[in-house]
Amino acid sequence: MSEHTPILEVRELRKSYAAHGTVHTAVDGVGFALTRGETLGIVGESGCGKTTLARMLMRLVEPDSGEILLDGRNWLGARGAEFRGLRRKMQMVFQDPVASLNPRHRVGMIVGEPLEIHEPGMAADERRRRVVQMLADVGMPEDSASRYPHEFSGGQGQRIGIARALILRPQIVVADEPVSALDVSIGAQILELLARLQAEFSLTMILISHSLPVVAQMAARVAVMQRGKFVEVGNTEQVLQAPENEYTQALVAAVPEIPA
Repeated sequence: MSEHTPILEVRELRKSYAAHGTVHTAVDGVGFALTRGETLGIVGESGCGKTTLARMLMRLVEPDSGEILLDGRNWLGARGAEFRGLRRKMQMVFQDPVASLNPRHRVGMIVGEPLEIHEPGMAADERRRRVVQMLADVGMPEDSASRYPHEFSGGQGQRIGIARALILRPQIVVADEPVSALDVSIGAQILELLARLQAEFSLTMILISHSLPVVAQMAARVAVMQRGKFVEVGNTEQVLQAPENEYTQALVAAVPEIPA
């Protein structure tokens, strides 16, 4: 496969919801392609459809129509063994680190659970070794594995969530507002961690955020989303310095200073 061959292709995704007698279109004809190792930032205000899009990419929500090709294969049509094989290629980091971790399980079980599901033949000792190594990779001490999620701060909880997402060595990570629940300094540390892990593990990343500075820090390409549609897509620097769409212009104008 060529390095320029898309690892992920999304075509004309649509999703609508019926509520109180009206139909709300959350995602309206979204499409994009990602090559290996690329980071795409998706930015827009709350309610624009970003999280619905992320959940459709992960097949946590099924779209009404459209296509998703993962490594050239039909992700939306995958079932059984093919589904499990493709599922491990794409993992998600959630917005609320504490809510995404089972409070009744110790961290070692939480991080190791994907290995139990996808590699049931792995010896328990090897699984424990992989969990401890993964926790170390995200900057967590070894004794973290024996503790519970509530014993950790929000930033540490997000590190645990990242460890769980990466334990299967996925090719793609979808990070849905990964720092919005954290204060600015802790959020900056998490973004630095994601950037380092992306380089170490050759990850392709979709970074979803309402914050242009967050996207500018991580993504070479950005898609601006408004009312379910991508209204502007392009090189991050170009979009931020010379936005063409009125909505993008308003987003840029609302930020005191975009980091260089």
